[in-house]
Amino acid sequence: MTQVAEVLAALVRRRATLAVAESLTGGLIGATITTVPGASQAFRGGVISYATDLKQALLGVPEDLLRREGAVHPEVAAAMAAGVARLCAASYGLAVTGVAGPEPQDGRPVGTVFVAVSGPDDEIHQRQLSLKGSRERIRIETMDQAIDLLASVVKANEGEHSG
Repeated sequence: MTQVAEVLAALVRRRATLAVAESLTGGLIGATITTVPGASQAFRGGVISYATDLKQALLGVPEDLLRREGAVHPEVAAAMAAGVARLCAASYGLAVTGVAGPEPQDGRPVGTVFVAVSGPDDEIHQRQLSLKGSRERIRIETMDQAIDLLASVVKANEGEHSG
C-alpha cells in the first residue's frame, strides 16, 4: 500500500478529512491523492493558490505577512494549512509554498520549500526543505515530503483522537 493510501486509510478510520493548499505543486498533491480508490471518503478538496494574492483572498494568509515576508515563508505555509482546513471544513490542512525555479523568489533560492500541516486542535506541524534538481524534480520531491509530513502527523494523532 502506498503512503498516500495508508494516510487516507488512517483518516477514514478516524473519520477525519483532509484538504490541501498548493502553490508550487500546482495541484500535483491533490491529483496524487485522488488516484487512490475511495479517496473521497477522506479528501475534501483543495485550493491551488499559485498567485500570492490568492493566498490572502482565499486562504486568509495575513496581507501584512505577505507584504513583509513574501509568499515563501514558514508562517505563510502555516496560515495556508489552517486556512484550507477552515475553508474546506477538514480535520487536516496540508499546504506547500516554495520556489521551484527557474529564478529565486522573495529573496529565497530555488529549492526553498515550506510544508505545513494543520492538525486537530489547530496544531501546526512544519518542515523546511532545501531541494536540488530540476523544476519538476523539486515539485515531485515537495509532494513526497508533504505526504510524508502528513503521514507522520496523522500517525502521531491516531491514538490521541477518536473519530
